[in-house]
This record gives sequence, C-alpha cells and structure tokens, in this order.
Amino acid sequence: MATPVSDDGAGAARQRRAQRGLSRLLVRDVRKLRRLIIPSRLQATVPDWIQAVRDLVGEYGDASSTAAADFYDSERVAARVTGRFTVPLLDPPPDAQVENSLRWATKDLWPRDPDDPRTTAVQLLPIEERLDAAEKKAEAVAQKLVTDQGRGTVQNAVRQDRQAIGYARAAALGACAFCRLIASRGMVFKEDTAAFRSHDGCNCAALPVWKGQRFELSAHAKEWDRLYREYAAPFPGDQLRRFRRAIAEHG
Repeated sequence: MATPVSDDGAGAARQRRAQRGLSRLLVRDVRKLRRLIIPSRLQATVPDWIQAVRDLVGEYGDASSTAAADFYDSERVAARVTGRFTVPLLDPPPDAQVENSLRWATKDLWPRDPDDPRTTAVQLLPIEERLDAAEKKAEAVAQKLVTDQGRGTVQNAVRQDRQAIGYARAAALGACAFCRLIASRGMVFKEDTAAFRSHDGCNCAALPVWKGQRFELSAHAKEWDRLYREYAAPFPGDQLRRFRRAIAEHG
C-alpha cells in the first residue's frame, strides 16, 4: 500500500524555515552594502554595488542549493527509497540575469527631467527615498534568485531521480492567493517540472514525491481547492481575483 505524503509535512515546513532563514541573512547583508552607493557619484558607485550584490547572490545561492540537496536527501531517506542517488547542485543564474535584475531595481535612482512626460512620481522623490525604494526592490530580487536556486535543485533532482514521480508545491498558511492556488493543484508530474512559478518574497517549498508514496492535499490546501472551484473556476480570465476575494471572505 502506498504511503501518504502531504504538503503540510514536517520536512516541507523545515525547508520553508530554512529558506526564510537564508532570506533574512541575505537581506541583512544586502542592506550593509548600501553604503557603497554615493548619491553624488551614482555613475561610478552603482556598478560597484551591483557587483557586490551579485557576489552575495552567488554565495547565498550556493547555500540555498546545498540546503535543498540536504532536504531532498533527508526526505528520500525518510521515504525509504531504494537505490543510490546524488543530488546535483543547480548552477547559479547567469551573471547577466542577476545584473539586469539589479539594474531594474536601481533604474529610478538617476536624475530625471520633471517636464518629461515619461518621468514617474517615484523618480522625482528625494534621493534618500529613491535609495530606500531601490534597496527594497534589490532585496526582493536577490531573495527570489537565491530561493529559486534551492527550489530548482529539488526540481532538477526529481527530473533525474528514477525513483521520483514528481513534486508538489507546499505553501504556508499565510501564503498569497497565487501560491495557495498553485499549491491546491497537488503534485506536478516530472514532465511539468520545468518551471516553479514564484514571486518576490515567495517561500513555498518544492516537495518531492517518490514511488511508493501517494500525495494527498493537506486540509488547508483542500479548502483552498474548494474555494477556487466554487468561487473562481467558473470565471476564466478573472479567476485569481475572485479566488483572492473568496479567501478574504471565506478563508
């Protein structure tokens, strides 16, 4: 008889805590780098800041990937999976991807012409406020890149492990409507593991499932599924908004 496994298991909860812990340390270290940006010398100092943050993303990304591999191994042992398997660590995102993301985060720092219709309200704020906004964007960008590397390690392992049959999204009770909706869909099979759709600040875990296991939605994920089917599914194009409203009113 197949052993049941659920998205609210202890392993998934530990992995989410590990991801949040790495995210907190990453944000702490990103904030320390703000001193590198000198407002009077943006052209010269922003590139140095981008390089420093990029190095942090690489360092924490490696830690995220290693933690995810340890999580995969421990879950595999707990599931009593036969056969040996070594989790391959996921490569970090390309430097160009990280740099482009950080350039996007800092795009509002540069002086703008207030008479230019393309100039936004944010771009006319005092430099310290623009720096605050850029820092928050950079923290979110870095967090997503790092956490995605850990989740990607699990997904990649599922694709290569002959004993794995898929993975499920394990979302916390306080997750956003998008994450709850995706988590309520249950286990995704191997052929669909190419992309784990996430967002800035997302701490959902990818939970591997192996042969001999039967994935079951947790009680709260079943309730999310019920709310979606009853209040959102019949309205294509407006499903996420209606699901978000259903959670607020009935969740």
